[in-house]
Amino acid sequence: MGDKELYLVDATAFCYRAFYALKGLSTSFGQQTNAIYGFVNMLNKVIKKAKPEYLAVCFDVSRDTFRQKKYAEYKINRPPMPDGLVGQIPFIKEIVSAHGLKILEKEGFEADDIIATAAEKFGSRDLKVTIVSSDKDILQLVGKHTFVFSPYKDEGTLYDRNKVIERFGVEPEKISDVLSLMGDDVDNIPGIAGIGEKTAVSLVSEFGSLANILANAEKIKQEKIRNTILNNIGQIKLNKELAELDRNVEIEAGLEDLRIKSPNKEELFRIFKHLEFKSFIKDLALTQERSDAPREDEIEENEFSKLIGQGDELFLSGDSLTGMSFVVKGNFLRLKSASEKTKKILSDEKIKKISHGLKKIKVSLAKEDVHLNGLYFDTLIAAYLIMPSLPDYSLSELAWHFLKVPQGQVRNNQEALSLIIRLKEKLENELQEKSLLGLFRDLEMPLASVLADMELTGVKIDTLGLKTLSSEIEKRLIKLIEEIYSLCGCQFNINSPKQLREVLFEKLKLPVVKRTKSGPSTDEEVLRSLADKHELPALLLEYRQLMKLKTTYVDTLPELADKKTSRIHTSFNQAGTETGRLSSSNPNLQNIPVKTEIGRHIRKAVIALSESSSLLSSDYSQVELRILAHLSKDGNLISAFKEGKDIHRITASLIYGLDEKDVASGMREVAKRVNFGIIYGLTSFGLSKDLKISVEEAQNFIDAYFMRYPGVKEYIQAEILKAKEQGFVTTLLGRRRYLPEINNKNQSLRSFAERQAVNTPIQGSAADLIKLAMVDIHKLLEEKKLKARMLLQVHDELLFDVPQDELSVVTHLVRSRMENILQLDVPIKADIKIGNNWLEMEEVK
Repeated sequence: MGDKELYLVDATAFCYRAFYALKGLSTSFGQQTNAIYGFVNMLNKVIKKAKPEYLAVCFDVSRDTFRQKKYAEYKINRPPMPDGLVGQIPFIKEIVSAHGLKILEKEGFEADDIIATAAEKFGSRDLKVTIVSSDKDILQLVGKHTFVFSPYKDEGTLYDRNKVIERFGVEPEKISDVLSLMGDDVDNIPGIAGIGEKTAVSLVSEFGSLANILANAEKIKQEKIRNTILNNIGQIKLNKELAELDRNVEIEAGLEDLRIKSPNKEELFRIFKHLEFKSFIKDLALTQERSDAPREDEIEENEFSKLIGQGDELFLSGDSLTGMSFVVKGNFLRLKSASEKTKKILSDEKIKKISHGLKKIKVSLAKEDVHLNGLYFDTLIAAYLIMPSLPDYSLSELAWHFLKVPQGQVRNNQEALSLIIRLKEKLENELQEKSLLGLFRDLEMPLASVLADMELTGVKIDTLGLKTLSSEIEKRLIKLIEEIYSLCGCQFNINSPKQLREVLFEKLKLPVVKRTKSGPSTDEEVLRSLADKHELPALLLEYRQLMKLKTTYVDTLPELADKKTSRIHTSFNQAGTETGRLSSSNPNLQNIPVKTEIGRHIRKAVIALSESSSLLSSDYSQVELRILAHLSKDGNLISAFKEGKDIHRITASLIYGLDEKDVASGMREVAKRVNFGIIYGLTSFGLSKDLKISVEEAQNFIDAYFMRYPGVKEYIQAEILKAKEQGFVTTLLGRRRYLPEINNKNQSLRSFAERQAVNTPIQGSAADLIKLAMVDIHKLLEEKKLKARMLLQVHDELLFDVPQDELSVVTHLVRSRMENILQLDVPIKADIKIGNNWLEMEEVK
C-alpha cells in the first residue's frame, strides 16, 4: 500500500452530533457556536493526528433526495434541521474553505453517497481512503483500501474488515443486509417487527446474504420470524434500496482538487475572532502578521527636550522611566539616559500624552517619583467608548477590531507605538462620528488622572481589628460546624456539594427544588427555599456566608495592605462594564456587603488615613429614580421629588389608593421594591418571587404603578422602540450601549435586551453623573490646595479622607458639586456623613 491517504469527513453527521452534545456555547452577541466548536475540534484532531495529503468535507444539501422519492417516510421522523444549527453551517463551511479543504456536496444526494462515490473513485493500491464517521451504514464501504474512523471514545476506533466482523458479526458488504432487516432509526429505515440486530446478523450469517434469505424464506426454522419475513418482503426490498449507498454520484472533482492547501490564517483569524474562539486563535500561531514597527533611534536627553515643545503630541509606551520609548513628530526614540529633563517633559500639562492604558502608566511612574500629566488620548478608553462590549481591550485585540491586523502578542514598545499611532487616528474619527468626543475629552480622559491619584493614595485599614474579627468568625464557624453535624446526625464535608446533596435529599429527605447536570442543586436560592422546612439549610447559609467573607475580605485585606502604611491600593477599571459604571479589583472594594453584621464590621475596618483626619462619605440619594423622573418627564414623579417627599411612601399611597399618612411600613417596602424594580425591567414573576406573593397580585401592583406614573410606561416603551430601530441606547451624556439581541427571535434573549434598553440610560447616566462630580471635585481640591483626598467610589457614593481643619469647607464643596454638576428636571440630593471609620459615621445636615 502506498503512503498517500485521502480522508473523507461526514460533516453533516458531525455537525448534528456536536450541536446536541455541546450545550450553551454562544458568543457575547448571541450567535450559537456549539456545532461549529465541536466540528472544528474534530477536524483539527484529524488533520493534526493523521496529516493526510488529501481531504474532502462532505455535506448533505437538502432533505429532498432520491431516497425520499422512493420512500416518502424516509427521514420523516427526523425534524427539520434546528434553526440554531442552520445558522452555524455557513460558518462551518467558511472555516473548512479557509483551512484549504475541498467541500463536496450535491443536490439530491446525502453526504454518505458522496463519500461512497469518492471512496470507490479514488481508493486504490496507491491511495488509502479513511472515512471519518460514526454512522453504522457507512461501514458497508470498508474494503481492501477503505477504512472507517470513528473519532469518539478515547483515541477513536479504526474499522478495517476484521474490526467490522468483530463488531457486527458480518462482513462490511453485508451491513446493508443487516440494516434492511433491523432498520436504522437515524435514517428512518423501518425495522421489521420482531427482528433486532442479533436476529438480523444471525439470519445473514446463516443464509449468506439478504437475497438468499428472501429466496429461501420458507426454510427459516422459527415460524414467527419466517412468517414476519414472508409478510414483509416488499418492505425489506425497499429497505435494502434505502440502506445501500450510491457509489455512482457525479462529483466534479479530481484527486488533485482534494489535496490539502495551505490554510488562509488571516481568514481563519477573522472568523475565530468573530466567533470568540480564543483557543483556536492561539493554535493559529500568527507570527508572520506583524505591524511594521520602524527602527528606534537612541538619543540623548538634551536632544529629546529640544525636539518637543508645548502643544506637541508625545506617544509613549512602557511603564518605567528607563524602559520607555517615545514617538515625537514621527521619530521613534529611546533615551540613552533619563533624568530631570525627561521628568519635566512627562509632567508638563501642555505636552499631550498619548498611549494605551495611561492610568496604569501614570501609577507606575509615580512610584519612581515621575508625575505624568497632560493625559490626552488613551486608545484603551477610546475603544471602550466606541465598543463597550469587547471581551478585552488589549492592544492586539484593538489592532484586530479596528485595524483588521491579526497582531498576535505585542512584543515590544516599537510594535506597541506603531499600533497606537494608527489606532489613535482611527478611534478619534469614530469618536467624532458617534458624537462621543466630548464624553471622551471632558469626562473619561480627566477621570483617568483622578483614578490614578485615588489608586496611589489607597485606603487605610485597621489590620488589628480585622485579625480580631477573623478569630471571632473562626469561633462561630467551629460552633456552626458542631450544630450542623448535630442536626443531621453525621459528619461530612460541608464544602462538598455531593456530600451535601446526600445529607439534604437522601438522609433528611428534603424536597428537590431544582437540578443541575451533577444532581439536585444546593445553591443559595435552594437553601433559602428549604429553610422553612428544616433548621439545617439556614445554618448552611450562615456557614457559607461567613466562610466567603472570611476568605474574601477579613483574612485577605490585611495580606494585601502595605506593611508600612496599612493602606490597600485597589485598581479601578474604567472599561469594565457596558453601562459606564466603574469596577474595582485586587481587591474589589465595591462589593463589601453592608447588610450583614460581618459586612458592617469589615466597613468599620476602613479608617481615616491619620489621627488628625476623618472619613467623609457623600452618597447620592435615590439618584436612579431621580434620573428616571427626568428621562420619563412623568408629572407625578417629578412633583414628588421637587416637593422633597418620601418617594416610596408617595408610590405606596398611589398604588394602594391611601393618604400618605395611612401608608404602613410594609406597604412602603412593597412600593420601594416596585420603584427600584421598574428600573431593572421588573416582571410580575420576579416581583412575586421577591415579595412571596402570587404572580397575579404582583402584576396588579405593576399595573397600578404604571397607571399612577403613565410617563414612565411611555418612556419604557419609547426607549425599547428606539433601541429596536437604532440598535443602541444612550445616556444623558451620549454614552452608547449596543444591544445586538434587541430584535432576536428568541424571546428570552430579546426580553433581556429590552430590560437593558430601559436600565442602561438610567444606570449609565447615574455613572456619568458621579464621574462628572469626581473630576470636578478633584480639580477644585487641587486648585484650592486642600489636603483632602478622594479615596473610593462605590457606585453612588464617594469616600474622602479630610483633615479636621478642612471638614467644613470640603463638606460644602463636595455637596455643592455633587448636587449641581448637572441640571435635571428634579433636584439631585447627596447625603453626607463624617466619622473615623466607614461604618460609624454621623450625618451632616
